Amino acid sequence: MIREGRRTPASGWSIVPRLVRGAPPVALVVVGALALLVGMLIVTRPLTSLLLLTVYVGLSAIFTGLARIFSAPETPMWSRIAFGGAWVLLGLAILVGLGRTLELLPDLIGVLLVLGGLASLYDALARGSVSRRVLAAVWGGAQIAFGILSYAWPDVTILVVAVVFGVRTIVFGGTLLVRAVRALVEGGRSVPGAAAGEQQQKDAARADAASRPQQTGVARRRRARAVWLAAGRYALAAVLIGLVSAGWWANSWIQDGAQAVDAFYDPPAVVPYEHGRLIRVDDFAGQKPPGADVHRILYTTRDAVGQPAVASALVIVPQDAPAGPRPVVSWNHGTTGVARGCAPSLRDASATKWAIPGLDQAVARGWVVVASDYSGQGAPGVFPYLIGRGEARSSLDAVLAARELEDLNLSRQTVVWGHSQGGHAALWTSQLAEDYAPDIDVRGTAVLAPAAEPVELAEELTSGDANALLSILISWVLVPYADTYDDVDLSRYIAPGAEAIVREMTQRCPSEPGVVVSVATALGVSEDRPLYVGDLTAGALGRRLQDNTPTGPWAQPILIAWGDSDEVIPPHLQHQFVERLCAQGDRVRSLEYRGYDHLRTLLPGSHFVPVLIDWTDARFRHAATHVDDCVR
Repeated sequence: MIREGRRTPASGWSIVPRLVRGAPPVALVVVGALALLVGMLIVTRPLTSLLLLTVYVGLSAIFTGLARIFSAPETPMWSRIAFGGAWVLLGLAILVGLGRTLELLPDLIGVLLVLGGLASLYDALARGSVSRRVLAAVWGGAQIAFGILSYAWPDVTILVVAVVFGVRTIVFGGTLLVRAVRALVEGGRSVPGAAAGEQQQKDAARADAASRPQQTGVARRRRARAVWLAAGRYALAAVLIGLVSAGWWANSWIQDGAQAVDAFYDPPAVVPYEHGRLIRVDDFAGQKPPGADVHRILYTTRDAVGQPAVASALVIVPQDAPAGPRPVVSWNHGTTGVARGCAPSLRDASATKWAIPGLDQAVARGWVVVASDYSGQGAPGVFPYLIGRGEARSSLDAVLAARELEDLNLSRQTVVWGHSQGGHAALWTSQLAEDYAPDIDVRGTAVLAPAAEPVELAEELTSGDANALLSILISWVLVPYADTYDDVDLSRYIAPGAEAIVREMTQRCPSEPGVVVSVATALGVSEDRPLYVGDLTAGALGRRLQDNTPTGPWAQPILIAWGDSDEVIPPHLQHQFVERLCAQGDRVRSLEYRGYDHLRTLLPGSHFVPVLIDWTDARFRHAATHVDDCVR
């Protein structure tokens, strides 16, 4: 008597193979080719096909839910309805609310992963051999772990899911094509499902073993196959455990490397309404230049639209200085990111000659250096990246607040320095000083590789090839402008559904490990610049960029230097800026250094540093030195 073999539990991963089982080879060729095309599109163009990715996720959720409901009758009905129904409902919600779910896609993917993990954990407890239970339990735990991690890195979730779903689609399409080709070669009119073929082989093996008990070779082969299958399941479980462990380790490494903003930067419930007032002071725990004390201060200021705000700064005070009021250098730092944790006063080496040009020489001459973080870095608020009034107010108020430090007598005479973004800030600081802080006597402005003309810089950068750095830089401009100005609509300039990705890029600093996430994301989406679809120099954003161009005129001399190999701000823009200043009658001394890149002018050993120190000293001494290279 031949007993009927036990029905093999159906897998709940996908219902699509069951739908095409028994289909003619030509139909499989069409379906397989389409699957390959869709999968390759998703993998190679993850954001230009973001809408397609969302549709695919929704359909996959529905298919998975239906497979759970209908393809595992040995599973209790409540389990099939609960888990399968939840998948189907989420899939329908994704498709019905397609336009609104683009932004929610990372969160929805996290929910689907957690739901799938719970279903797998239930399967591990409910049925199957030991190896099947182990694999189901590990797979369930892995899905839950990655679902939780997806909330920490939503931009990466989009790319990872694009690859995972895309590869899954490619494999599925390739499998269909292989089966179709095999059927065509064999002359078949339809293709049996793989599961059906396996079941037929198992039934035949059982029948053969029952009819001929003396042939034990079949039984041995079956046992060996079972052993190998179990070993494969254990190996796959070990791989999944390794992947989850690596994911959690990477998450911890990135989070631990992020700069923590301590309580010093949190403003008290009540602060002075007047700008430029000291709130609190503390010793700086980082490196200090020889012969100087360094303090960090929290003070009141005004933001880019004139509303009360709080900002932080470093005050570098020489220990041995001549009696009397001390001259002030107002240092405006270059780009460090736009998040709170990107504040220079949070970094160990921000008060060294590697961060501030000629700092040791300035200390030796008795100058006090005040270096603002700008509002929104360190202290809460919107960071005014290339927003001149916000930068300048933070810089000027830092000088005013430093005057309230005990045992420190500051002179009204101030020379403003700045590099890159800080060059833009320095020009605005000098431009606004007379009206905003008339008690500060700005004697001159020295800028190194300044981002002086935001509109022209935006046009220059976006006209070239897309790359990861450009994607990140654009996010640092777009988000602060959109958060500062009501008329700048972020959605006008980015691809649908990409706002979460763009905003996540602004939450990481170049100095922290998490920036690799932004770089990876930007590399994945930089082709054809799919993140950004609008002209950055058009509309409200273009008008605001133009409004944030420093125009002067400046009553005090300007010193400007840059390298002819600057990879960030093209040198011809500096020539253009100098020509504009000369045309409007400003006194400008300009220096271009051969072979210098964007940072080289400010680093120790730069030929510009001695020029900067001597020029600044002359401004404090009211010396009649060379200050104008313009041809009149």
